[in-house]
Amino acid sequence: MSKEDGKVTVEIFGETHVIKGAEDPEYIQKIAHEVDKKMRLTAQRFPRLAAHQIAILVALNLEDDLEKLRKEQETLMELLGEKTE
Repeated sequence: MSKEDGKVTVEIFGETHVIKGAEDPEYIQKIAHEVDKKMRLTAQRFPRLAAHQIAILVALNLEDDLEKLRKEQETLMELLGEKTE
């Protein structure tokens, strides 16, 4: 990992990427590591898929997780008597 002007160099699924962001470099590295791990696990489960297909499958799974968390948060907020927008 290197940091220069808010840029962090990470490796995901064998490719080097430069990520620019306001977040802490360690946080960006952690997120990149998790994406890499998910892609590698998916590649093990589906060895015939191309890298872009693996990336799409991982993105869909992550969005599914996010949507479930949003619904859970909405339910919790309703239980607390607060509305979400």
